[in-house]
Amino acid sequence: MAASSREHVLSLYRLLLKASKTFPSYNYRTYALRRVRDAFRENRTVEDPKVVEELLNRARDSLALIQRQVCIGKMFAIQKTVVEQEEKKSD
Repeated sequence: MAASSREHVLSLYRLLLKASKTFPSYNYRTYALRRVRDAFRENRTVEDPKVVEELLNRARDSLALIQRQVCIGKMFAIQKTVVEQEEKKSD
């Protein structure tokens, strides 16, 4: 893989992780993070430029989907789960 292509892949990976971390719901957030990491690990050894380009297009589509879903999720109030820690108030 060319250096510029590698940088582009890593940049897209970071964007996907960053977008996934913004899900308001704990379950969606952890699922998205796990799927992003697993997909990139699974395709780590791909060398064929056509396959790499197809995977990059799929990742861009996933990024757009995650960003839309985060916006929709923020429109509705959700109750925090037991797993999520409450922020400590300094009152």
